[in-house]
Parts: sequence; C-alpha cells; structure tokens
Amino acid sequence: MATGRRFWGWGREEDALSAAEQRALAARVAPLVGDSDLRPVPAPTRDEIELPSPRLTPPSSMAGWFSTDPEDRAGHTYGKSFRDLVRALERNWRRPPDCVVRPPDESGVEALLEWASEVGAIVIPYGGGSSVVGGVEVPADDDRPVMSCDLVHLSRVLEVDHLSRAARIEAGTLGPALEDQLRPYGLTLRHFPQSFEFSSLGGWLATRSAGHFATLATHIDDAVESIRAVTPAGITATRRLPGSGAGPSPDRLLLGSEGILGIITEAWVRLQARPRWRASGVGRFSTFDSAVTAVRKLGQSGLWPANCRLLDATEALISGSGDGSAHLVLLGFESADHPVDEALARAAEIVGESGGTIPSPMEAAPSTADAGGARGADPDGPGIGEHPDASTRWRASFLRAPYFRDELVRMGLVSETFETAITWDRFDIFVAEIRAACADALRSAGAWPAVISCRLTHIYPDGAAPYFTVLATGHPTDRLGQWAEIKSAVTEAIENGGGTVTHHHAVGRDHRPGYDRQRPDLFAAQLRAAKHVVDPSALLNPGVLIDP
Repeated sequence: MATGRRFWGWGREEDALSAAEQRALAARVAPLVGDSDLRPVPAPTRDEIELPSPRLTPPSSMAGWFSTDPEDRAGHTYGKSFRDLVRALERNWRRPPDCVVRPPDESGVEALLEWASEVGAIVIPYGGGSSVVGGVEVPADDDRPVMSCDLVHLSRVLEVDHLSRAARIEAGTLGPALEDQLRPYGLTLRHFPQSFEFSSLGGWLATRSAGHFATLATHIDDAVESIRAVTPAGITATRRLPGSGAGPSPDRLLLGSEGILGIITEAWVRLQARPRWRASGVGRFSTFDSAVTAVRKLGQSGLWPANCRLLDATEALISGSGDGSAHLVLLGFESADHPVDEALARAAEIVGESGGTIPSPMEAAPSTADAGGARGADPDGPGIGEHPDASTRWRASFLRAPYFRDELVRMGLVSETFETAITWDRFDIFVAEIRAACADALRSAGAWPAVISCRLTHIYPDGAAPYFTVLATGHPTDRLGQWAEIKSAVTEAIENGGGTVTHHHAVGRDHRPGYDRQRPDLFAAQLRAAKHVVDPSALLNPGVLIDP
C-alpha cells in the first residue's frame, strides 16, 4: 500500500506492540475485566482480503491517479474506531470504495469532481484516515459507485508570512510533515491531536480537531485565517484576515463540515514561535471532586496552562501514569518569550489550596530553555515531557494508546471512548449520570465486569471536556451488538444531561443519532440548503451530518 501503513488497524506494523508488551498488557488488564485468558486473534493478511469488483473505469487522463489494489481499497474502507477494527478483524470488507484516487493537485480535485458528477459517483474526502466516528466509510444505504479521494499529494507548505506568523498549507499535509516544513522558519502550528502522526490539516479543519492545548486555543478553529475548498459547483475561497465582523463567517461553515460541503485543499493558518521555556508538574488528589475543583480554579485563574489534564485514579492506573491510589492533575506551561516558573509555582499553590499535593521539591522540571526549538515538532503535548515523572509516563502511554487499543480488541475486549463537554454548574451530576448509564448499559449488554475511567482533556473557564474510557470482555460473536447498545445508551445520557455529543471526535455516522437531537431543526434545514447549492447531486460524503 502506498502509505506503508496497516490496512486493518492503527499505524505501522513496525511500531506495534512486541510479544512481551502484549503479555504484559494482558496480565494488567485481565483482572480488571474478569478474564484470565486474553489471547490476540491473528491480524488479517493481504491474502485474506475479498472485495467486490470495482465499478468504475477512470478516463485516460486520470488513470494514473486511480488505484484498485485490494489492500489499498481495504485500507480506505474504514477509519480507526473500535467498530472499524472489529469489522476488519472479522475480514469484513463488504462495502469498500470502488477505487482510491490520489489527485496530484487542486486542479486534479476539480477534474475528479467534474467526472464524478458525470458518472454519478460518490466522493469521500480522505486525509489521514484516522476518523473514529465512521467519517470516511461508504454509506450503507447508497448503491452509487464510490471513490475515496486521498489528498496525500497535497502535502506542502506553500507560503510563509513570517511577519504575520502565518502559512498557506495544502490540506493533505500530515502533522509531522507540516511541522518539519515549518521548523526552518522557527515557527509551529502547535496542533497536536493524538492522531498527529496520521492525520492531516484538512482533516483537522473538516472535523474541528482539538489538540493538546488544554486552555485558550483548544480547537483548530482558532488557527484559521482562511480556507479554500473545491465543490461540484466550483471553488470557494475565503479572504485572509486576522479577524472580521462581516456577517456569518464562511470559514465557520467549512470548519466541521466533514467533507459534505467541499473538499478542503488548502488554508492559511496562524502560527506561533516555537516554545523555548517549559515547566511541568503533577498534582495528586485523594478525591476526584477535589481534583475537579483544582482544574476549575486553574481554568479560571488566567494562568492558561498549556496542559491541564485530570486523570482519575483508574485512568492513571491503566495508562501507567500512577498506581491507582490517587487522582492526578498533569500541568504544563510553555512560552517562546519568557521563563514560566512563576506560573507553575502559582498553579502549585492552587493545587494545594484545593486539597492536592505537588511534592517539594516539586515533581516538575523548572523552566528549560530550548534555543533551537526542535522539540516543538514533537507531538508530546505542551509542557509534559521534561522529566521521568507521571506526566512523562502518561505521554508515552498516550502516544502509543491506539496500538494498545488494537491489541485489546484483538484479545476479544470491548474498548471504546466517549468524549463530551459540559458547564461547571452541571458537571458533577452529569459525570455521575454518564458513569451510571455506562455501567447499566455494560451490564445489560453482558459486558460486565468492566472498567470505566474518566479524564478531563480540556479546561475552559465555564466548563470542561470529560472523556470516558470503557474496557470490558466482549461477546465472542456479537461485539458490535454490544457496542451499539452501549453507544446508544451513553449517547442518550449525554444528550439528556445537556452535554455535546462530541467535543473533538466529529460527528461522522456513529454520532449522527445524537447530533440529530442536539442541533436545532432549523439549522439542519439551513445546512441542507447550503449543501444543495454546492453539491446538488449529493456526491460528497452523503449521510454524514445530514441526510441530503
């Protein structure tokens, strides 16, 4: 396959867990889920791929862009969710794209959409393929031929405005390549989602991705100056501005549009100078409530920590960040302009005032200067990689978490996450209700005993983003049925509690039921009208966000 990646799961084979790591993982997890014999099933091989024949023959002018290679088509059939992985492990590729198309440039995207309109084919935009919500798969109820439009060749930083600290970047540029091209300028986009290595700028924009920054500019939205996209009706391009009050923002219409309103081809994005000073610390709390109080105060303090992540004791244990005896608050500060020791010291005071402890001397590195700024290219999250403490252990676990998840699913477990956001005044009751609904659903689905953990990934002055992880023994023949029951119950609880169906994972197909209830009905009508203008034949990713 052209990308050198696994066609059935996350990442690259050479980065997967070793046999020793697999055994250690099974030993750690087995007591938590009541299963003493966790053995991974074999991963699919290329020889096991069985696909329906492709239904499209490209015109000669585009023939070199098209691939019908079985491994290529299988690799573009699904994203990287639990449901995707289970289907791949079951060797189920019954609804693959008919072909994978890699246009050479924006004009190639235009030509592709023109041809798709002529032949009545669906086009699904594909950046890094890291969707965990069914955002890149073929719609189950549409029989038209399908092309997966992979933007791998649109991977350049086209222009850098150093004075304004901004850059024009092609949408297919993956995280590492983007940072590599910005490094010579001493600049960084500083957007590091967990999928950083295998996700693209266009994907971040289309899904309103959130990076590791826990406060202030949490989402990619805040980095956008302008966006350019190709639609079946033509090209749309917004004016590059630092800010504007001229009516509803056209950028906002494309942000989070998940490919239904056009294929994003490039964007001007705001950059930062690479951080030179960092300091980090870990607060320990005996109760979850006191840890929540601390992060709320930190979020409202004006200190704006780059990292402020709360791990409950179970999450700390599973991730290897702690031994399960304490709830942890991981703190990080960074700056390109000045040392940040004073900010960390005040944060430590807030931790103490809230009932937590940061060991003295603080389990933190003091501000460290990084004149070269090369570390800014590392997808390590802001300010959490300075010393061998809980935050560093968590970082190492976090970056490899998708590989661990793949192994857990191969062992027959149900492994899923639910992320949302809620205001502080409703937080305590909301989190308790989600935990209870999740436990009830797991029992009802026959997936008990189970582990339910919670972390807070992003902190706002008015609320936070709780992120729940579920791990349970799966039914040998119906894990997808269990997943559907659990997903439906938790989504309903989130909706009833007033939270958002997704904070940063996008809507896709998996979150459509909750999103349909969350969004105003009139807005759905407005969105359908907008789609009809730019895509009257509903060629672009139909069924995501709305029904055309």
